[in-house]
Amino acid sequence: MKNIKIICAMGLAATILVSSCDKDLLDTVPKTQVLKKNMWLTENLTDQGVTGVYQNLRNGQLLYEYDTYVTLQGRDNSTLMNGTATPSSGIFSSEWQNLYEGVHRANDAVYGLTNVSPTEAVKKTRLLAEVKFLRAFYYYRLNQLYKGVPIYTELIEWDKIDKPRSTEGEVWNLILQDLTDCINETNLPNRYEGSNANFGRISKSAAYALRGKVYMYTKEWQKAIEDFQKVKDLGHTLFGNYENLFKGENEKSAEVIFSIQNIALAGYGSNYQFRFGSRSAFGSNWNTYLVHPDAVDRYQKKDGTPFNWNDYIPGYNAMEPAKREVFFLRNNLNATEITNMEKKGLNMSLYLPTGNEQRILNAYADRDPRLASNVILPYATFVGANGATDQTFTSRWPYRQEFGTVFDLRTDIVPNFYYYPRKFVYTGANPGIPNREAGAYDYIVIRYADILLLWAEALNELHKPGEAVLKVNEVRTRANVQTFNMGIDEDNLRKEIREERRRELMCEGVIYFDELRWKTLKETSFYTGNGIKEVWGRVNSLYSWGGDQLYTWPIPQIERERNTSLTQNSGWDN
Repeated sequence: MKNIKIICAMGLAATILVSSCDKDLLDTVPKTQVLKKNMWLTENLTDQGVTGVYQNLRNGQLLYEYDTYVTLQGRDNSTLMNGTATPSSGIFSSEWQNLYEGVHRANDAVYGLTNVSPTEAVKKTRLLAEVKFLRAFYYYRLNQLYKGVPIYTELIEWDKIDKPRSTEGEVWNLILQDLTDCINETNLPNRYEGSNANFGRISKSAAYALRGKVYMYTKEWQKAIEDFQKVKDLGHTLFGNYENLFKGENEKSAEVIFSIQNIALAGYGSNYQFRFGSRSAFGSNWNTYLVHPDAVDRYQKKDGTPFNWNDYIPGYNAMEPAKREVFFLRNNLNATEITNMEKKGLNMSLYLPTGNEQRILNAYADRDPRLASNVILPYATFVGANGATDQTFTSRWPYRQEFGTVFDLRTDIVPNFYYYPRKFVYTGANPGIPNREAGAYDYIVIRYADILLLWAEALNELHKPGEAVLKVNEVRTRANVQTFNMGIDEDNLRKEIREERRRELMCEGVIYFDELRWKTLKETSFYTGNGIKEVWGRVNSLYSWGGDQLYTWPIPQIERERNTSLTQNSGWDN
């Protein structure tokens, strides 16, 4: 169990007692040929070697960071969003290096398990299947981003990394082969139940799920459907309550297919609290990531009809965004606050001194319940921390640093008013974690709702919209939102499936890769005038579309200097 053992790798739920963990060993980056003569000589060293392959899942960009390019927004603009990214930008080189570190660790493990380890055969073949899955996952991420990378499947010396890029298709084929090997391995369990101490290790259901995702990229729709059916057949289902799914007590539910395990221990925990939380949450957190207003507006009404601000505030959409601030002001502004708002040029005749808050709350009432589960909305409450005491805060504007009867949600960005994440943020003053970067919430990589919506997408691409609607409606029914009609046509259903994924999977590091795969990033994130926005739409930092090359990351300049056989992706030469 998590409270009595230390998981030496996020994603390795088979645990190792504290005394046997060797973090220095696990975190060491090999600079020469892997030391095959002494790494795999005992079963204990074999376990630590495989753990090191899992351990690499914590390196590089974490899942939610990818969502800052779509449904989330960074507190500060990034080079990828403001049009200044070049092949020399650190985001590209660090991710390349971290993913290849995972590949090389996996290759080391394949060699060690095959040629050195004395571990008994049944366990050895299971471990070999696990590391092949992990190698497939690291290559999967590389191919999603860079679209064609060098393939290494054997031990190498670091000064011998000189292969040219394989094609995108060749990399998909390697991934498919590794995943097929996992699926065909009889010693790999079909899946782990939540009560199993090995929950978090790789299973066949995870291999089927990831292989199905790869088939979505290769547009082999029927093969994807067959793999998704296998995931269902192996017992994965939707958890009953969307909001509670993301609480620690339910992180091992049958909905979770592949997750990176976290424990409340510095260096091995989740940093959702640090990145998503506010100063009113446990641990005095940083608000690194915010929720983009476009993502909020995508949540329909509960009856399935689109949300439209004009339905609640006539003329809202046509107003200059900065002027809409007047509708978000708290009730009973004092004289100084009113003066400040007038200096901003707000039309205070539109302000309702005793009804402003309710008018805005009406726009969030009767919406898709997932919205309130994922986002702290204006004038919504949040149970956070006041010292060592639980305290209920309310997100109000303008912020008042008052205590006693008024507890405003406090952030690092008091001069501005944003939507804040609620999903994955701890509530209360004592959530049982040692610090804000050591949360025990797991990072969910693949869950069944994701698979259902991909299944629907594949069915629709095979001209089976009726069957596709049934899959989407499973997700919507769990969310308590009106289901889609069976008569919806393929084109409209394609749009609705994409919107459903954006709503369902917010903050989970999935949507950015969808936007790249669909080639919709420009229209969803880089339309004219978009940027880091306050809740009423005022842009504080513009995004800049650098061109269609943004659908593919550049080969890092430093890697091309190290390996001159690497060619650059189109549009990134200058």
